[in-house]
Amino acid sequence: MNSTHCLWKAKHCLMGLAGFSMTDISEDAAQKYRIPVIEQMVEVFALLERTPEGATIRDVVKAVRLSRTTVYRMLNTLSAYDFVHRSPAGSYTLGRRLLTLAAHVAPTVASYDLLAIAQPHLNKISELLGEGSKLTVPSGDNILVVASAQGHGQYALSATAGQRLPFHAGAAGKILLAFSLQEDIERRLTKLERFTNQTITDPKQMLEELAQIRKQNWARDMGEQMSGVHAIAAPVRDHQDTVIAAVSVPFVTGVDEKRVADIKQAVIGAAHSITNDIRSATPAAELATERPAPKRSAQKTVAKPKQR
Repeated sequence: MNSTHCLWKAKHCLMGLAGFSMTDISEDAAQKYRIPVIEQMVEVFALLERTPEGATIRDVVKAVRLSRTTVYRMLNTLSAYDFVHRSPAGSYTLGRRLLTLAAHVAPTVASYDLLAIAQPHLNKISELLGEGSKLTVPSGDNILVVASAQGHGQYALSATAGQRLPFHAGAAGKILLAFSLQEDIERRLTKLERFTNQTITDPKQMLEELAQIRKQNWARDMGEQMSGVHAIAAPVRDHQDTVIAAVSVPFVTGVDEKRVADIKQAVIGAAHSITNDIRSATPAAELATERPAPKRSAQKTVAKPKQR
């Protein structure tokens, strides 16, 4: 579930609060009975989705074509309810309340509730391993943590919902990148920023890494996003076998390979369980009428990456 999906769900929630049901209103009537203030709020959300680094009041004024005073009051209200977040520098980003709304949309609106399905499995592997765990989805040019569970171990690492991370540096990001559309992979390979000495910045080497990930169906971060932090990730798929999210567990370097194997087994098991629950939650009628899944990246034959 990406940020666009979250915003779509939030809009439906807001329409519901206003007393409207989108299924009960014809297309013409929907045009007639729109609520301007809600449309302006959705425009603000869409602007902030396009600018994850943050937008200023001037940016919002230009986008929604309202007075500065009106925009300030709107943003102040949205900030009070955590629909948007204001940084100390005065820029605005999407707030975590949108994630909460998306997690509680009724099954009649969406065929499955990803966050509600995933959370028990995250809790289970964190309890089992003592490590923190997280669920991540694609979100524009980054990946977004949408759910997490805290570990109880002495050196457990934690992640927070709403955190944005790069595609190419990290186990979860590489999973989501490996199973992206080929055109998206090619575009993202032009921006391989270095975070540590282990970050893969060579496009050819990254293609080899992604091919290996598709072959083995899991990924490992060897300290590519943060020095001293490794991670294991595995893909979550929907009923069309499309990768929609990644389960991952980060851990500090220095653990033995048996421990790494235990983490890998738990992560892969959790990803499989979430996938199975998603498929079980999808109505049979919907499965029969779904269009074919979009074509994923081609499984090209590439040189096997060197073992690290």
